[in-house]
Amino acid sequence: MDFDLTWLLWGLPVAFALGWFASRFDLRQLRIENRLAPKAYFRGLNFLLNEQQDQAIDAFIEAVQSDPDTSELHFALGNLFRRRGEYERAVRVHEHLLSRADLSRADRHRAQHALALDFLKAGLLDRAEEALRKLEGTAYEEQALLALLAIYERSRDWPQAFEIARKLDAAGSGQFAARQAHYLCEMAASAAPGPAQELLQKANKLAPSAPRPRIELAALLRRAGDARGAFDLLCELAEQVPSAMALLARPLTEAALACGRQAEAAQLLQAHYEHAPSLDVLEGITALETDPDAARGWYVRHVQREPSLVAAAKWIAGEKLEHEQFHPDVQRALDHAVKPLTRYRCAACGFESKQYFWQCPGCQAWDSYPPRRVEEL
Repeated sequence: MDFDLTWLLWGLPVAFALGWFASRFDLRQLRIENRLAPKAYFRGLNFLLNEQQDQAIDAFIEAVQSDPDTSELHFALGNLFRRRGEYERAVRVHEHLLSRADLSRADRHRAQHALALDFLKAGLLDRAEEALRKLEGTAYEEQALLALLAIYERSRDWPQAFEIARKLDAAGSGQFAARQAHYLCEMAASAAPGPAQELLQKANKLAPSAPRPRIELAALLRRAGDARGAFDLLCELAEQVPSAMALLARPLTEAALACGRQAEAAQLLQAHYEHAPSLDVLEGITALETDPDAARGWYVRHVQREPSLVAAAKWIAGEKLEHEQFHPDVQRALDHAVKPLTRYRCAACGFESKQYFWQCPGCQAWDSYPPRRVEEL
């Protein structure tokens, strides 16, 4: 069969025409896509990368006006408003997103989370709580629970904080047993003796290695007149959590003096002191010494072992100096110098205080105070 060249002559122009039309269609499609991607959006990104937030906001507003259906533009604009502290404008942007019927489920949850952050940053805790509660069962649930926990801690709503911490612990979002124990202790502080004792015992079961529940339970027993029970409880804690001995030294000493068990307390404190010297343990030992010279001898022993200005000042306070007439002035200067050294310091933010806090007043962190004085750090 002979091949007809006429078909070839007709086919080449047709193939060329089809290729030309296809290329023109691609170029037209590209132009349409370029028009759909607003230039203002890319200008806004450029300003944002150059940390020019005012210009970025103007560009994003222009982009939103040109393409009001693009949710990403609204999210970018709302986040910028929040970062600049313009919370009302951020709220309006995110509420507008939530009012749209065509918003996807994922974007709706994202907008709800952003709205909750707006309220939280603005200090509107009640509205933030309401917005965060709506995120239950979403991808933002864990973040919402953590934010709720911060709100309840800030408002000192300890029962609600306990429930949120329990949910986080059950969901495997971290270890919250110690935090729950703190919340129970806070509730016990304002409860009657009977319920307070139950709350502290529950806290001890939740976090057996946490010293606070048993320290506060021992204080409760002492106030009820059971100094012996308080002493036994503190001895048990000292054996199980020796790292907390510095915190136990004073209540242990007071309980021992109240129930006449000074010898047991002195033996326990001295054994811990030999293992880990501490100013608080040293104070407990000297408080139990009946001989003033023996007590001052402990201060000398501490100075020989640890270079301590605090111990040196306490030793000098009980000594007779060669120029005794200058002793009060010298002692006053020493006491003034050692006062900052006897404070506790938060390991998270550096906040210093005269007393030990379970929750730092500065940064609100829990268990951030090492049980040692500034001089010992």
